[in-house]
Amino acid sequence: MKKLIIASILFAGTSLFAQETFTRKDSLRGSLRSERTCFDVLRYDLNIKINPLEKSIVGYNDITFKVVENTSKIQLDLFENMKIDSIVLDAKKLNYKREFGAVFIDFPSPLIQNSEQRIRFYYSGNPIIAKNAPWDGGFVFNKDSNEKNWIGVAVQGTGASLWFPCKDSQTDEPDWGATLKVAVPNGLMDVSNGRLIGSEDLKNGYTRWDWEVKNPINNYDITVNIGDYVHFGENYKGLDLDYYVLRENEAKAKIQFEQVKSMMDCFQSKFGAYPFATDGYKLIETPYLGMEHQSAVAYGNKYRNGYLGSDLSGTGIGLNFDYIIIHESGHEWFGNSITSKDIADMWIHEAFTMYAEAVFIECQYGYEKAQIYINGLGRNIRNDKPIIGNYGVNNEGSDDMYYKGALLLNTLRHVINDDVKWWKLLLDYSNTYRHQIIDTEMVIAFFNRESGRDLTPIFNQYLRHAKIPNLEVHTDEKRFLSLKWKTDEKNFGMPIEVTINGKMHRILVSDKWTETKEKIKDTFGSKNFNTNAFLYEFSIHP
Repeated sequence: MKKLIIASILFAGTSLFAQETFTRKDSLRGSLRSERTCFDVLRYDLNIKINPLEKSIVGYNDITFKVVENTSKIQLDLFENMKIDSIVLDAKKLNYKREFGAVFIDFPSPLIQNSEQRIRFYYSGNPIIAKNAPWDGGFVFNKDSNEKNWIGVAVQGTGASLWFPCKDSQTDEPDWGATLKVAVPNGLMDVSNGRLIGSEDLKNGYTRWDWEVKNPINNYDITVNIGDYVHFGENYKGLDLDYYVLRENEAKAKIQFEQVKSMMDCFQSKFGAYPFATDGYKLIETPYLGMEHQSAVAYGNKYRNGYLGSDLSGTGIGLNFDYIIIHESGHEWFGNSITSKDIADMWIHEAFTMYAEAVFIECQYGYEKAQIYINGLGRNIRNDKPIIGNYGVNNEGSDDMYYKGALLLNTLRHVINDDVKWWKLLLDYSNTYRHQIIDTEMVIAFFNRESGRDLTPIFNQYLRHAKIPNLEVHTDEKRFLSLKWKTDEKNFGMPIEVTINGKMHRILVSDKWTETKEKIKDTFGSKNFNTNAFLYEFSIHP
């Protein structure tokens, strides 16, 4: 979750955005050059101290990596405002140069292919403070009701190098996981990803909390949560569920977090086993709304159903569940387990996760309510620009990746028109790409192969163009009905369900006029089409 912008007006495919321009800074952050592709990160071992009074971080990251190609230089990343104290290999300081957020590290002799290396990157500074997390990246330094420090961080899209040195690209996750050793003032607790492996009073007014992640993890998922937390939890059907909440909210949390069980039952039945069982599942109360931090989901919905107490679909159905619990936990499958190589393809995270909300509703309340909910989300679609962003420059596409992306998946379900095949396809997709990094082309190829259909033009129209398909309807002088899709994508074809003279017909419509053999006797308009199954616009030609 990064952006959820609600728009009540559906712009009919109009383009309201200017051509974007990108800089050297953007390409250094988003592209893959030899200094990045020459090595593969194996592990991060963070050891830091966070000072709430100074709003500062000091410490180091041990970065273990495998050399993929012989090289004398690699690129790591750390935001410009953060200070590099030194970078060390085998007790010797390395030379480096900084260009914007990129740190180019030189080695005195070439690193040999297939060798394993470990450098220690010492750093310090005051990380950027978010103005409105999680929509802008940064730290949140807050106080709880007892005036105790309450701190969190959310950096999706902005980049994890905002607060720790790393290879800040979604193409590379530490294969062996990570450890996070975080020292915070006595009386506070840090909760990070994975499992707690110990704590130590450092005898200097700070206690260090040590966490270990066994699985590969996205950089932006790595997190700290600092507060006066109480802990409760249970083992549910073999999976550890742990909750960390502010002391005064324990009673409310024990009631609200019961939703996790039905969510786990639903998602595991539809998307496969929880992807990070070895690291457990946690919900952690945060001073911002929420974020899908792997095995440490940030929760800030204030123990209310809906999204901040409202329903994004406008149907009332969204008030039956806590949006942050369901949506952010859904990212454990889509975003954390299955990750896009480039943030231009973030729809792979957001579309599937928002669709998972409707899946949860269908598990709980049935198909009809799920369809009402997901189509209600359509009111938030803006059709402002393509869902897919620009590759190689750290650029996300339209926020329509959420709502329009979810409705695209719902449309594909009804194009396939076989629920047994559909649910098997989703389950196989989740399992096939479990703990993998993929791109749009891989998603489309999988759906084509498993559905036995060429869905490429449909994917392309919804993902690569701002406009949605427009169904053009024409009746001739004899009142025979003809249909055609008007799209940006060539060779577009998609079925539609239409009621003609009181009888339902399923007609495959292409980007050329398709004439039916039915005469129109009744008044004909948009109400004759099934708008619950497909995402499109509608126009009548005289």
